[in-house]
Amino acid sequence: MLSERRLEVLRAIVQDYVGTEEPVGSKALTERHNLGVSPATVRNDMAALEDEGFIAQPHTSAGRIPTDKGYRLFVDKLAGVKPMTGPERRAIQNFLEGAVDLDDVVARTVRLLAQLTRQVAVVQYPSLTRSTVRHVELLSLAPARLMLVLITDTGRVEQRMVDCPAPFGESSLADLRARLNSRVAGRRFSDVPSLVEDLAEAFEAEDRGTVSTVLSTLLETLVEENEERLMIGGTANLTRFGHDFPLVIRPVLEALEEQVVLLKLLGEAKDPGVTVRIGHENAHEGLNSTSVVSVGYGSGGEAVAKLGVVGPTRMDYPGTMGAVRAVARYVGQILAES
Repeated sequence: MLSERRLEVLRAIVQDYVGTEEPVGSKALTERHNLGVSPATVRNDMAALEDEGFIAQPHTSAGRIPTDKGYRLFVDKLAGVKPMTGPERRAIQNFLEGAVDLDDVVARTVRLLAQLTRQVAVVQYPSLTRSTVRHVELLSLAPARLMLVLITDTGRVEQRMVDCPAPFGESSLADLRARLNSRVAGRRFSDVPSLVEDLAEAFEAEDRGTVSTVLSTLLETLVEENEERLMIGGTANLTRFGHDFPLVIRPVLEALEEQVVLLKLLGEAKDPGVTVRIGHENAHEGLNSTSVVSVGYGSGGEAVAKLGVVGPTRMDYPGTMGAVRAVARYVGQILAES
């Protein structure tokens, strides 16, 4: 375990390096921070921190910079989450409340996160598998053609065309719509198959084929594999950090183009707390020079998806964690009210 004083020295090094972008020397530390000890003592503390792998000396400079291990200790032990100010919170709320539908909520969230953190923002659309059914609408387009509209609790809307085996009258359609919603409205997607398995039997023999076709279309919509959608924004922000990516920025940009990589980065939605992955903790090689801060969001206290930011390891962790958490909270409120 590091002594309290060495933890304070590490905290000061991280804060100064993040703030100045320059490697940090013992003289500068004692001048900028009230550490209560001489530069010589700070030098000894820095040597110990370097021996234990928390800081390192870049090849040209006399100063030191934090390593991934140093940033990890800073995030776990030393960094609180910096709360947003009142005006910042109101600005977030006003900007998100202007959204007209789920796509607009996601697009505004991406833009907002990228502006607040000046990093790359990634927002996952609410997952169908973790959603509940708000309403199922059935519309007649032709005597033997229907449109099925599935609306989820997160405001997601899925539309499907249904070609019926025989003409289906308006009264039968109204009956199916009412019976279907009485069974599935407000229920989890995972519960729907068992709730509707005997529904066709409640109809006249000549309508059962169409009812079965409608139910099959509904169930296919619930289990579609291509449901995991993302929106990304603020990639241009990375160009501000050119010197933070020791080789070239291209591997980072290539990794950000891969949706599977981004979904893995954000992590499981069921883990609602703020997650920070630093440098080599990111499995994808192209992202070894980045940190990812993510959090779950959703309505009614349950996370249905993740959002987060990707930036250099030299990141304002308290501020970024605060911004990501605040935005997630407001998005959840909007989804609950939508």
